[in-house]
Amino acid sequence: MRPRTHTTERLLLCPLSPDDTEEVYEAAQDPDILRWLPLPSPYEPRHAEEFLRKVVPDGWREDTTYTFGVRPRDGGPLLATVSLHHPDSGTWEIGFWTTREHRGRGYATEAVLALAHWAFTDLRCGRLEWRAEVGNTGSRIVAEKAGFQVEGVLRSGMLNKGVRRDCWIGSLLPADLGLPGVDAYLPSPG
Repeated sequence: MRPRTHTTERLLLCPLSPDDTEEVYEAAQDPDILRWLPLPSPYEPRHAEEFLRKVVPDGWREDTTYTFGVRPRDGGPLLATVSLHHPDSGTWEIGFWTTREHRGRGYATEAVLALAHWAFTDLRCGRLEWRAEVGNTGSRIVAEKAGFQVEGVLRSGMLNKGVRRDCWIGSLLPADLGLPGVDAYLPSPG
């Protein structure tokens, strides 16, 4: 897929590029981002460079991961990132982080909702999943504000820095956003 941008009332979501290397590197120095995300630690400039020069463009080219930088709509600093990845039988997973100084302002929730809408309408996604290590309450708050229903805990469901960890899993369906589904859905009775 060719990289594309999305706008919301307050935000511009643009594919990350090598021009974002310094901001991504600086954001990844935040102990909270390093704690909860499976990033190399210490996170060095070369990690940001490789991510932005190889991983991000490869994801777009191979239609497996679409990664966006989130900025104010009228320009400004990197506020967050959000990505859709790992298509599997119509299910995609969403991931995100917010820079420390911009947390608690609803930017991640707004960006997640914008990509969820795109996933359901243009990518023919039938189910969008969110996962976060148990204890990452900031991520869970964003997911729940965006309408994800937390479905439970996956034991040993996430690998982070060589250690298997339990993770929460939640889902968002097209109907949760008032959109038609790709396939018929028959919920279990009761």
